[in-house]
Amino acid sequence: MGDAVFELLVRQYLISLPNHKPHHLHKEATKLVSAKAQRAILERWQPHLTEEEADIVRRGRNTKSGAPPRNADPGDYRHATALECLVGHLYFEGRLGRIGELLAIALGERELAGE
Repeated sequence: MGDAVFELLVRQYLISLPNHKPHHLHKEATKLVSAKAQRAILERWQPHLTEEEADIVRRGRNTKSGAPPRNADPGDYRHATALECLVGHLYFEGRLGRIGELLAIALGERELAGE
């Protein structure tokens, strides 16, 4: 669920920006939801995570989730899985405001559309 929620919010954010050309939106979304990008985002989040959130990230990173895609580095893939676990957990807890805060940190924005 975390990957779907994360991608939806990224696309929602991108639509709020000036350039609405479909190809451009898709390329930008793909950049942000790749394993490599998600690892970088997770690294930006680390200093801002609560103890509970950091624990969820650790457990998600260590979960065996099968073989990574051929084009993804295994380390990046594990960290991306950890990010998706955290987003999914926050979503199921109904903590959408916290997801918005973390996305603002990730994207360098103060507010995201749809918070």
